Amino acid sequence: MSFGENLRVLLEEREMTQKELAIQLNIAPSTMGSYVQNTREPDFATLKLLANYFDVSTDYLLDNFTGKISSHQEAELLRIFRSLSDEQKAICLEQCRVFVRMNHHQEKEAKSS
Repeated sequence: MSFGENLRVLLEEREMTQKELAIQLNIAPSTMGSYVQNTREPDFATLKLLANYFDVSTDYLLDNFTGKISSHQEAELLRIFRSLSDEQKAICLEQCRVFVRMNHHQEKEAKSS
């Protein structure tokens, strides 16, 4: 996806308008519209401002992000995970690993029955 498409997706996920974002970041609404429509690209300072606001990498915004999020649920999971402290992230990861192991075990039992 292009920069504008990525920005549009982030706006939709937050249920936010271009104008609301422009006001939040002190950017002219017409400039924000140009970003979303791919008729203009932001300078580096604005790119960092947008990345920080949405808690994504500049690579994600520029579509240099190789690990693309394939669903809304994955995007939500990533946003939640990023909001946790380091300790909470470690606990969350371990719980996910336990869940996956249990799921694999249950699948094996179901196949052998």
